[in-house]
Amino acid sequence: MRFSPQMRRLDWLVAQPIAHRGLHDKSRGIVENTASAFAAAMAGNYAVECDLQITADGEAVVFHDNTLDRLTDESGLLNIRTAKELVRIVIRSSSDRMQTLGELLDQVGGRVPLVIELKSHWNGDVALASRALKVLEPYAGPYALMSFDPDMVAAVAEFSRHTVRGITADRAVHPYYNFLPVERRVGLRNFTHLTRTRPHFLSYNFHDLPFAPVQQFRAAGFPVITWTIRSREEESQALRYCDQVTFESYIA
Repeated sequence: MRFSPQMRRLDWLVAQPIAHRGLHDKSRGIVENTASAFAAAMAGNYAVECDLQITADGEAVVFHDNTLDRLTDESGLLNIRTAKELVRIVIRSSSDRMQTLGELLDQVGGRVPLVIELKSHWNGDVALASRALKVLEPYAGPYALMSFDPDMVAAVAEFSRHTVRGITADRAVHPYYNFLPVERRVGLRNFTHLTRTRPHFLSYNFHDLPFAPVQQFRAAGFPVITWTIRSREEESQALRYCDQVTFESYIA
């Protein structure tokens, strides 16, 4: 472990493996981003990674996808539903329902760190960052906010400069980015946003490591976590280039 001032401040972030969307196992009825998955992660003393989406009425709910189809028996866009509607929806193959961020915080209660990804529609709307910070304001446990979208992270820096914030990233070559202009993709790849996002850490795709800009960030004393690790072999490889892993499909 390195001992830069940044690492000392964020030792809680890299102290234990991070369960990707909670410690989920669909074969046991434990689905990603649910109360059951978070309970399982806490039982194993793992940090919890989760995702937030914004609802039609401006609430932050715990869910990964923009649409409801993959994980529920409902269909269509999540952000056209209200929080009251969404928390009634049962997650398929489980007994869990969708949670608000407030409900997640009540469940975790500071027992393990939370690493929270703000999902984005890449349209400049940062309402989710604002709402998440508002809900988190009284929370006493360790947490960090992160996003692929620099606008979200810059908003966190503007609204609450002391909140731990990170950039989730890869080399920006995957189809996920096809809707973005080439120059914006190049900027994401090369971290040209760092002067305005000022991240405290990176969460970087394991399959795109090593990558010189990431290693330079880490060499400057800032922590790097990586995603998504799915075996002990991958974990061993990843830890050559990062300070902690975000894992699923095995017990870290």
